[in-house]
Amino acid sequence: MVLQNSPLLKAARLFPADVRIKETGIDVADVLEYLKHDEWELALLLLEDLGDAHPQPPEFWSLLTDAARLMWLMSDVAWYQWRHDEAHNGGIRAELCLVLAESGGRATPIPPSSGILRPMWDIGHLTPAGEPLLSIARLWVEGPDPLEPGGCSPVRLLPLTFEHWQHLKPGDLITMHEIRPLAGRARVIEIMQPVTAHGQLGQQDK
Repeated sequence: MVLQNSPLLKAARLFPADVRIKETGIDVADVLEYLKHDEWELALLLLEDLGDAHPQPPEFWSLLTDAARLMWLMSDVAWYQWRHDEAHNGGIRAELCLVLAESGGRATPIPPSSGILRPMWDIGHLTPAGEPLLSIARLWVEGPDPLEPGGCSPVRLLPLTFEHWQHLKPGDLITMHEIRPLAGRARVIEIMQPVTAHGQLGQQDK
């Protein structure tokens, strides 16, 4: 039996009934079927896949956060909170390669799926004196493994001020700084605009 106040049911109802993932054919009816049989974790995963395929507002990711918390899936709680912030503020996906420790980079790996690191980034802005004007963005390492010094990994960035990053486009190179020396280089993969309403991206969306 599907509880009417279930956050998963509320999240499913944010989608139009005919929404589906083109590559897999998964749709809202599949989610409802899993909920009907109390397959909560499977329904949660399907909703995340639908949210990836069809951009959703912060409310959607808050509902998934609540559902994960009720199921004691604490790593998922952190992930859905991050997705909420991306939908609210906008974010960046990039491929980040860390500098080796012996070349002046960090000596320890960056843990995956934490989002606690807030390095500075050279994204091309300059001070009036012509010096690089660094911007702050939280860092989330995708995948299950730490990002080791000298290694590369897909990452997600959550800028403190997303408007300052609007000039970037896929393929641009930006650099990471934890103090002043170069700590890593990242190639932009995707610019993710804020989702201002259900199924609608911010005005800067292409």
